[in-house]
Amino acid sequence: MDVQIEQGWKQVLKEEFNKPYFGEIVRMLKTEKEAGRTIYPPGPQIFNAFNSTPFDRVKVVIIGQDPYHGPGQAQGLCFSVAPGIKPPPSLVNIFKEIRSDLGIQISGNSGDLSGWARQGVLLLNAALTVRAGDPNSHSTIGWTQFTDAVIKLLSEKKSNIVFLLWGKFAQEKQAIINAKKNYVLTAAHPSPFSADKGFFGCRHFSKTNELLAKGGMDPIDWKVD
Repeated sequence: MDVQIEQGWKQVLKEEFNKPYFGEIVRMLKTEKEAGRTIYPPGPQIFNAFNSTPFDRVKVVIIGQDPYHGPGQAQGLCFSVAPGIKPPPSLVNIFKEIRSDLGIQISGNSGDLSGWARQGVLLLNAALTVRAGDPNSHSTIGWTQFTDAVIKLLSEKKSNIVFLLWGKFAQEKQAIINAKKNYVLTAAHPSPFSADKGFFGCRHFSKTNELLAKGGMDPIDWKVD
C-alpha cells in the first residue's frame, strides 16, 4: 500500500501498512468520504506527525487521544492547532506549565506546535482521524493498533526516548514501552478537568531536557512561535 509518509517511517512501518487491519482503515475512510462526511485532519495532514518528525530524529513522544473535531483545528499533531486558531483549554494549560516550569512566556495567540515536531517531538494521537463534530468517532477503526505498533517500534528500535504520558488514556500505553531503554514521565491530563490534579507542577518540560542532556542530545526549545 503506497502511503505518503516520511521514508524512514515508511521503512519501519511497511509490515503494518500491508496488514489487513490497515486496509480496513483505508476502506472505512473512503466509505465515510463517499457518504459526504467531513474528516479531520485533511487527507494530506493525516500523517503530519510522522512527516514533521522523521523516525531517525524522534527523541520525545507526547501521546494524545484523537484529533480536534472542530473546523480548521486539527493539523495531524496532538494538542496542536493550525496557525490562526485559538489554542484550546488543554493547550493553554500546557503553556501555563511551561511558563511555571521554565519561565517561558507563550503569548497564547498561536497553538501551532510544529516547531516542537521539527526538533524531534513526535506529537502522536492514538487515532489519526476523526469525524467532524464527533469526538473519538474513529477510535475503533484500527488506528489504535497502528499507533500502538508505532510506540512499540520506537521503544524497541531506539533508546533514551522520553515518553510523556498525560492522563489515564496515555498512561495505558506504558505497558508497551520498554522502560529499560527509554524514559517514561506520567502526569494528569492538562484538561481543565484534571490539570490541577497533577499536571500543574509536573515540570515535564525541564525534566525532559535534563533526560535528553543525560543521553547526549540537544534540549527542546519549548517556545511556540
